[in-house]
Amino acid sequence: MRNSIILCFFFSLLLSCKNKDQSTFQKSPNIVFIFADDLGYGDIGSFGAEDISTPNIDFIAENGIKFNDFYSVSSVCTPSRAGMLTGRMPQRFGLNGVLFPDSHTGMPPSEYTIAELLKDNGYYTGIIGKWHLGHKHDFLPLQQGFDFFFGIPYSNDMASTAYFNGNDIIDYFPVQKVMTNRLTQEAISFIESNKKNKFYLYLAHPMPHVPIYASNNFIGSSNRGLYGDVVQELDWSVGEIINKLNELNLLENTLVIFSSDNGPWLTMKEMGGSSGKLRNGKMYTFEGGMRVPTLAMLNGFIPKGIETQEITSQLDWFPTFASLTNSTIPEGIIIDGDNIEEILKGNQMGYERDYLYFDYERLEAYRKGDYKVKLPYEGWPGTWYKSPIDPHDTLLFNLKLDPGEKNNIFNENKELAKSLAISMQKKYNDMGNLPESIVIRTDADESHLRYLNIDK
Repeated sequence: MRNSIILCFFFSLLLSCKNKDQSTFQKSPNIVFIFADDLGYGDIGSFGAEDISTPNIDFIAENGIKFNDFYSVSSVCTPSRAGMLTGRMPQRFGLNGVLFPDSHTGMPPSEYTIAELLKDNGYYTGIIGKWHLGHKHDFLPLQQGFDFFFGIPYSNDMASTAYFNGNDIIDYFPVQKVMTNRLTQEAISFIESNKKNKFYLYLAHPMPHVPIYASNNFIGSSNRGLYGDVVQELDWSVGEIINKLNELNLLENTLVIFSSDNGPWLTMKEMGGSSGKLRNGKMYTFEGGMRVPTLAMLNGFIPKGIETQEITSQLDWFPTFASLTNSTIPEGIIIDGDNIEEILKGNQMGYERDYLYFDYERLEAYRKGDYKVKLPYEGWPGTWYKSPIDPHDTLLFNLKLDPGEKNNIFNENKELAKSLAISMQKKYNDMGNLPESIVIRTDADESHLRYLNIDK
């Protein structure tokens, strides 16, 4: 009898623990996704920056997970954001390059976004900051699943830098010097207004994309000139949001993510960022253009202070959010990302991942495990907007040993390179017939200079 009582107690305890774990998992977290623009791998403290102080961003690393091998979907703005919001390679719907104010298209309304996924599951969804997926009515955020939009339609260097509130323009000439502060206050108001709701906040800062601005309180605050000042104001913004979540007792049940859309714009020199130990930057499929600093925290779910070297990407947030919120992805949608819930919990994926690197519609490189093969490139002479690069034949790197892609090991490992190339071709072929690009490639189109508010 005594043994039976003990046994019953033991199973009751197990059942209560199981129910507790299930209830914790089933309680869908709020999500705050903070996206910087053109922030490099070497621009925040937790990724090695010593001349820029980012204690609030680093707080996320200390209380969550640091992704050391996290990839953007593209080395430029528009396709990077499209891929993150859909979990799909933008080549699947032809959004391969950057949209401009004279673009009459955008991300197809038929694409099913994170905002639509979460809205369908009872979340209130908001985007504050930069959109860059089309400025015509059908392509704006409110038609893509967002309940709230306050921000700008394009990059802050383009002529149409205006504040939208919903579908309406409310300010044609916003003062960029206080833009980070203004967007932060909008984000705080969004959180306060939705403290009793499940919410998804996508805060897409236009900074530190050129032209860069910092408010008076941050001018001269860093040891890396104005660029460092701008990043330190972004760090202040992250701190304000974390403090507000904590003040409202929401931080315990909010997934906070910090990331960047692509690598730094190196031709901007002191006005651009740093790739740290990585090679090259924005507009290239070397690691400096594609690998981005990424951190995430969720109390009670993500262990504190962990790191991962597994291959992860912006494509993964869509299926991961679906899992964390018990949301159902509609049948028939091809998702290119993976659910990285196990990685967030500090576990291994259990298999070797691979990744395709695209430049617009052109496939340029492939990574599987530690190795990356890069296809021959004709070279680029260099312009004010795109850094020069010499022509090269096939390249092969061991990224675990050589993240800076300094040592081409192709000649000693041709069979490995061939094997990777075969896997790359298969993965690409499995994507099926891809549509033509709906974005005109403008690498050498100087006519687009008229949209820039910077001195070339």
